[in-house]
Amino acid sequence: MVTDRPEGTVALRLTEVEAYSGQGEDPASHAHRGPTPRAEIMFGPPGRLYVYFSYGVHWCANVVVGPEGRGSAVLMRAGEVVVGKSLARSRRPAAKVDRDLARGPARLTQSLSIGPDDRGADLLDPASTVRLHHGSAPTAVSVGSRVGISVATELPWRFWETDAPSVSVFRAGGKPRRRGARQDGPP
Repeated sequence: MVTDRPEGTVALRLTEVEAYSGQGEDPASHAHRGPTPRAEIMFGPPGRLYVYFSYGVHWCANVVVGPEGRGSAVLMRAGEVVVGKSLARSRRPAAKVDRDLARGPARLTQSLSIGPDDRGADLLDPASTVRLHHGSAPTAVSVGSRVGISVATELPWRFWETDAPSVSVFRAGGKPRRRGARQDGPP
């Protein structure tokens, strides 16, 4: 994930994501009740950025996935800053170590300077100031329950790079299952 801002560029390698299914399928998804004003971006074309205010405190960001009209997205939960560490540190002065710069969805958006103006950005457009950039696949991916929600927690739709220091500390659902590296990402 890359952001180009007037003060510089920050890029991070995603190390943790969490999937949310579409309308009527996943009660934890913002798309569950259909294309409301808040969630309408989730029903748009894949590759768009869905940005929302969480708990009235911070911004979180999702990548819209799946076919248009379905309402599926993947929450970017954590990442490792690989370009622009000093700029990310200036945006996250509370981070004492590099692994904490983008460890958690709010910290990730702060490090990248993602906010409401980025809502709907085309992440697949190489000219976009917020975009996805293909990198190397992790050697091992772990799978477990989603966290920070109160319904549909049993779904194993949280994926993280096994042993990556930037992954969230909390691992719900007991011991996670381990899988080899996946080229296709979460469902």
